[in-house]
Amino acid sequence: MEAKMEYQVAEASVEEEEMAVTDTAAEDTKPGCWLITHSVSKRHNVGTLLRCATAFGVRQVCLVGSRQFNAFGSHGSDVYVDLRHFDNLRNCCAALKEEHGCQIVGIEITPEAKPVQSHPFTGPTAFMLGNEGQGLSKAQLALCDSFVYIPQYGTGTASLNVAVAASIVLHQFAVWAQYDEHAREGQKFVVGPRPVRRGPRGAVRGEGDGNGDDEVRAARETRRAEGRSEEAEGLGQQLAMALFEDELIAERDGEEIKEDLEEVRAL
Repeated sequence: MEAKMEYQVAEASVEEEEMAVTDTAAEDTKPGCWLITHSVSKRHNVGTLLRCATAFGVRQVCLVGSRQFNAFGSHGSDVYVDLRHFDNLRNCCAALKEEHGCQIVGIEITPEAKPVQSHPFTGPTAFMLGNEGQGLSKAQLALCDSFVYIPQYGTGTASLNVAVAASIVLHQFAVWAQYDEHAREGQKFVVGPRPVRRGPRGAVRGEGDGNGDDEVRAARETRRAEGRSEEAEGLGQQLAMALFEDELIAERDGEEIKEDLEEVRAL
């Protein structure tokens, strides 16, 4: 009886593994979604964007420019997001097109932009995000294949926060691509097993290299060395000033003693 139960448990485990593999394969056949961030000025917005990215099934977030980012706002979800760094926008867009067949879609109000709820998507898509205040730059606009915008129905604001806008667009894409809804438990969605962090928090490895950690450490040591140098310089200046003051005090005391001696001689 026990042997039979063990066999059934083993068989069930194999079936669960096969189902998991099948689900993953099925998910890979659905159009993928990428996110390109560039010139996001408010640091906390990047962390919030990463939280939105993992919630809506983004396959990869591409950081253009600095490798450093502020994970504040991600609530730990940044470790679940695949991050990739590019030195410039052109290389980023070219890689996404060549490797994944992505269409580059800008999130911006332009004359040709289509409302996001109309789902004007055709396949793998990389969404381009702009600056919170100025939106997409001329360079970004030139690299986009098409544009989507989010209709507004109130009169109190001219635009949405970049993370809020990204969330709406990513959700609409997930609905269009028919991503499978994740499991829920109570009033929350189930969080998956926490991946092992492969690098320092708040930094992404460079494109094509494996020494991102070394570069981050080197930069950190450089900053520390500069800080120590500035501190030593400051202490040197303080010491020099203290010696100068001591000399002035000694000179003043000497003058006072000299005056006292002259007064004694006068007596």
